[in-house]
Amino acid sequence: METTATPTPLEGVCVIEIKYFRDERGFFIENYHKLRFAEIGLTAEFVQDNHSRSRARVLRGLHYQHLAAPMGKLIRCTSGAIFDVAVDLRVGAPTFARWFAIELTAENMKQLYVPPGFAHGFVTRSETAEVQYKCTGFYTPSAEGTLAWNDPDVAVAWPIADPIISQRDRQGLSLREYLEKPAFQYAPIFPSGAATAALDPGAP
Repeated sequence: METTATPTPLEGVCVIEIKYFRDERGFFIENYHKLRFAEIGLTAEFVQDNHSRSRARVLRGLHYQHLAAPMGKLIRCTSGAIFDVAVDLRVGAPTFARWFAIELTAENMKQLYVPPGFAHGFVTRSETAEVQYKCTGFYTPSAEGTLAWNDPDVAVAWPIADPIISQRDRQGLSLREYLEKPAFQYAPIFPSGAATAALDPGAP
């Protein structure tokens, strides 16, 4: 099944689309294929799969793991719809503190790859939503950080004004607090002139 990766304005973050088969019975998709992903430059090794279910208006994020236990994520929505967000936390990057968002739904079957160096979060846009994501690192609570979902210096344009948020996420760092002890420093992912199809931040 043909797999394509579309770069976003945030270097290393990309939208993955996979052709799938659908008929009167339903559908079939190879949502991850190691060789095909390698062909589009995504060679990250995934070591953990996570699955969450959220009701309407639930917002999770903005989460990251620092370099003691970095974690990239390949995110897809398998039921319902979410507004999915990545925020650049690499100090010195041309796009530092900028964000990218995309609607992931069970119908469009798009996926978002978010490498280490970025915070990730989403808000549920449907009655319920199930999100499954592959991780390049193991969940490590001691390495986890949270950026405030509503920080005005980042100003994510969330589509919901009154989301349901966990107590932990309510205590997320402001961008100014993050800068006091940043988790990531910028190093170009792609050498000058390299094709942006090379999406793995660990690639030479």
